[in-house]
Order: sequence, then C-alpha cells, then structure tokens
Amino acid sequence: MPDKKLIIKPVTEEVLFHKIYEIRGHKIMLDSDLAQMYGVETKVLKQAVKRNIERFPDDFMFVLTAKEKNFIKTYIIDNENNTDLRSQIVTSSAGGARYQPFAFTEQGIAMLSSILNSKQAIEVNIHIMRIFVKMRQMAFSYADLLKRIENLEESEMEQNDSIREIYNYIKELLEPALKDRKPVGYKPKK
Repeated sequence: MPDKKLIIKPVTEEVLFHKIYEIRGHKIMLDSDLAQMYGVETKVLKQAVKRNIERFPDDFMFVLTAKEKNFIKTYIIDNENNTDLRSQIVTSSAGGARYQPFAFTEQGIAMLSSILNSKQAIEVNIHIMRIFVKMRQMAFSYADLLKRIENLEESEMEQNDSIREIYNYIKELLEPALKDRKPVGYKPKK
C-alpha cells in the first residue's frame, strides 16, 4: 500500500480553539484532530495509546459514545473545509465509522507527549497546553467580569430604591395629605 502523504495544517490559536469541545464536563480534543496536528494517521495515534493504555485513565482519555459522536458530527462543522466531522473520523468503505473516536482531556493530551516523541508532536503539545491555560485564564476573567456586573446591578437596584423613596417624599410635599385634615367651616345641624 503506498504511503499516504498527510497534509499538515499550521496550528494556530484559532484552529485550536475550534478543535476543543466540551463533553461530559471536560474540555476535550478528538483523536483525529490531534493526529492531524501531530502529522500522523489517526490509527497510528490510537495504536500508540492502546500500547500505553495504563497511562490513560478515564479522566485523561475516554471513548465517545455513539450519541456524543453524533452530537459533535451534527453540531460542529470544520470551518476550513466546510465539511462535517465524518471526514475526519476513520470510516469504512461502507461509510460507517469502524471505531468510536477517542476524546483526550488536557491531562491526556499532556500524556500523549510522552508516547509521541516527534519534534512536531512536542511543539504542538506545548502549543495546546498554552491554549488550555489561556482558556482557564479567560474563564477566570469572565467570572470576575460577571461578579463586577452583578455588583453594579445590586448598586443600581439600591440607587433605584433610594430614588423611588426621594420621589415619594417630594410627591408627599407637593400634594399635602388631605385625609388627616379636619374639615374647616360650618356644620349644619340636622
């Protein structure tokens, strides 16, 4: 069988952000995306993982269920090629996937660097780890921003209450309360 020449796309932050998905409460990357970035075939990456499976506990790597795979397949579209994820997942000649994709968490991706020692794999892993750190920092920034907005809203509500109270006092001063006033004038006897 002739050697297939893999097309290696430059790994930019934008590309990486679009290849990180959230499944089961974890930010993950798919085996096919990682293999493409590392410049290896997906089956080569999977074989290396299977030979070193003890390095990949469930919180480092897990196999997607058919439902999760279909969710990603229908929800996420490859921006560059405008084709769905199916083209990135190993398919049989009948058109169906032979194996469910592996999903790697941040720790699993870091562990991949210990089993894939090519220069490109190491460089890509470093880049991916930096992106994960940046995403965490962004999450903290968003949490801080959200807290500030909530504080502003609380302050605004307090100010609105104060303004409403002042308005009521002014209204009372302008319209004297007639209900507590004694009637003035002559009362005829009945």
